[in-house]
Amino acid sequence: MNLTNGTHRFLERNLTLEDALPTQMPTYVNSVAYLFGATALMAFLLLIITGIIMAAFGPTWYHYSGAGHFVNSMHFWTTQVFFFALVLHLLTKFFKAAWRDKRWSTWVWGLLSLAVVIFTGLTGFLMQTSWDSQWIAVQAKDAMNAMGIGGFFNTLNTGQVLALHVAVLPVVGIIFIGIHLFLVRRDGPVKPIPRRGEDATHPETEKPDFRTGQDEPAV
Repeated sequence: MNLTNGTHRFLERNLTLEDALPTQMPTYVNSVAYLFGATALMAFLLLIITGIIMAAFGPTWYHYSGAGHFVNSMHFWTTQVFFFALVLHLLTKFFKAAWRDKRWSTWVWGLLSLAVVIFTGLTGFLMQTSWDSQWIAVQAKDAMNAMGIGGFFNTLNTGQVLALHVAVLPVVGIIFIGIHLFLVRRDGPVKPIPRRGEDATHPETEKPDFRTGQDEPAV
């Protein structure tokens, strides 16, 4: 089996250039509700950048360096923006019933991505190397023991927490989010819920099919 040929055929069947970089979008996408996902994605990219910088200088760098304190503050507040936007993205997609029209896989991968980034956030708070992180580690250890995974994940082990936060979980998160974005680009944004008595196949709510050249008005 040739992996290169297999990947080429898979992308050719599932993702065209217009899907990946659309030049036309349906008019209903012109809404602030569709900005929350993009905001979360931009915050995630900034988290990766600031996280790489902090990992390069060590977990205690921000304690004695002004530059380290600045980067750590950016990382911390970007985390708040990331989860705030993520919750808004989840709520808007829930009330828009974004799993409709055979988009359940997009929804599932989005939920899996959310679970991974929440656990990543926990390991981030555990490795602050401060009294705060020590208190969180002790409380979290009781929770891990209660779930029966305390023998596999020790919140009091800084090295284990550091490896999970810097190497393992970000990679898993990038893969899951990448699959989620791939499905969003392949299937397009979900159309609005039809009003009562309205035809579900009304042209204004029909999913744009970029692969057949049926363009919607640009926003």
